[in-house]
Amino acid sequence: MTSPSIDRDHAVQLMREMTRIRRFEEKCAELYSAGKIRGFLHLYVGEEAIATGVMRALEADDAVVATYREHGHALARGINANALMAEMYGRVEGVSHGRGGSMHVFDAATRFYGGNAIVGGGLPLAVGLALADKMQGRNRVTACFFGEGAIAEGAFHESMNLAAVWQLPVLFCCENNLYAMGTALARSESETDLVLKAAAFDVAAWPVDGMDVLAVEQHARRAVDVVRAGSGPVFLELRTYRFRAHSMYDPDRYRGREEIEHWRERDPLVTFPASMPDFLDQATLDGIERDVAAEIEAAIAFAEAGSLEAAADLERFVTMDRVPS
Repeated sequence: MTSPSIDRDHAVQLMREMTRIRRFEEKCAELYSAGKIRGFLHLYVGEEAIATGVMRALEADDAVVATYREHGHALARGINANALMAEMYGRVEGVSHGRGGSMHVFDAATRFYGGNAIVGGGLPLAVGLALADKMQGRNRVTACFFGEGAIAEGAFHESMNLAAVWQLPVLFCCENNLYAMGTALARSESETDLVLKAAAFDVAAWPVDGMDVLAVEQHARRAVDVVRAGSGPVFLELRTYRFRAHSMYDPDRYRGREEIEHWRERDPLVTFPASMPDFLDQATLDGIERDVAAEIEAAIAFAEAGSLEAAADLERFVTMDRVPS
């Protein structure tokens, strides 16, 4: 565990954010099993340190582009838990008015541009946002999150190349959890050191322990400083692990129980407070859990009381080519 300067308030904020994400995701799994949440559901359990650490390095005017495993990013970015849970329920009170659901969370107010269901689909969007900022002379950073599976997509290589050629202000955050759905990294990539993939495009890149929230924050701040200074994009390989299956439909038979338990020994919700007993004693941790539980229960109540979109409004915001009769 890295040990940069940190005070009690800082430690509590990091622990609270990681706990909020973990408990929100666990509750979503329960609600999905109960039929309250429909469609697909991809949980962020185990990866909380990444969203928590990176978001602290960003400014409010920066942009965030995420994947379909984005509830943790959304919470850490500042999207209200009530609005996020209502979106999970498909209610019009949701952050995307019930039209995005689990995989397509969008919020212009926090400059949160997805939630993208297509693997690697957010990468070109991030490059476009960064290009617009550079052309307009705005000192902004676009943080783009994606899994290591996206590196097999052509969009990754095209996006990295253009970002490097045009020296765009993009922070590429690769959340390497070792499995693209059920395919292990070594089975799909001949070179598993992903930092070398980025280096091939002459992009500054380095690995980060994605299970260590302080390391993530520290390296994210360093990377953001480089990007904001106009030195071009930076690629972070955030090495992490998801404790749960790829999605709620995944039987998770491609990895052994021993491997999962080995990674659970590095659970950031366990190792982080253990490293700071003076700041995160049991009373403080209990208080965080109570506050988070109350927030999530309130979010569920808000979602339960929400309304479905009227059938008459289903074609709103939809462009349709109509065949002449």
